[in-house]
Amino acid sequence: MLIGLKILLHRLLLPPCAPLLLATAGAWLIARRTGGTRARRADWVLLVAGLAALWLLSNPLVAGALSRMAQRCPPLDLRRPPQAEAIVILGGGAERIGAPEYGGEPALESRLLERVNYGALLARRTGLPVAVSGTHDEAWAMRTSLARDFDVTTRWVEERSRDTFENAQLCARLLRPLGVRRILLVTDADHEWRAAQEFRSAGFEVVPAPVGFAVHRAITVRSFIPDAYALAVSTAALYELIGDLARRTLAALHLRRHAAS
Repeated sequence: MLIGLKILLHRLLLPPCAPLLLATAGAWLIARRTGGTRARRADWVLLVAGLAALWLLSNPLVAGALSRMAQRCPPLDLRRPPQAEAIVILGGGAERIGAPEYGGEPALESRLLERVNYGALLARRTGLPVAVSGTHDEAWAMRTSLARDFDVTTRWVEERSRDTFENAQLCARLLRPLGVRRILLVTDADHEWRAAQEFRSAGFEVVPAPVGFAVHRAITVRSFIPDAYALAVSTAALYELIGDLARRTLAALHLRRHAAS
């Protein structure tokens, strides 16, 4: 129930849905309004604000700026051997179960494939054992891809988590009794900060291993033309920024409640 509500709010409060709802509300009010100049101006403000927000969030320059705001953990320095006992790769991207081009085996798409690719690189360089964490389908797809595409064996599979909090809690139940305390945590650069906080709260020492950093590009005419990819980047960055704010707010409320009791 809680996960379903979280997904619904995610859809409603983030682009493209939120700006479209705002613009639609403005257009509907304009169509129905019969009088009152001030009220009609407010309706037009809603319409213009929704369309402007959608345009801005689809702008590559804005998307890059939001992404860099969310990416608070620096890249892992591969020149130094990381001090850790395991690599944990988080799910959370798109997977296709029963991909026909792979003979019915699962296939990974962009973001999740990038995490698995980087996790496999770290496994080969460090020799550390690998754990994957996500839903059943995500975990199965990651394990299959690691073995098939990168010749990396997955030692531990956590396949019941549906969000980052559950990733951390269920990995702690799986790994900490085995003596695994310090981990390389592989996830998107946008997601790494929030994920690291959750895993630290679950009792791990975390070495962040983010992947998929935003890179500075030369500003051209295309930098100001909205596109679908930029909107997806903005959405992912806003999700992490809002998610971290919600996590810190809940933690502060918990501390206040604990102090009051």
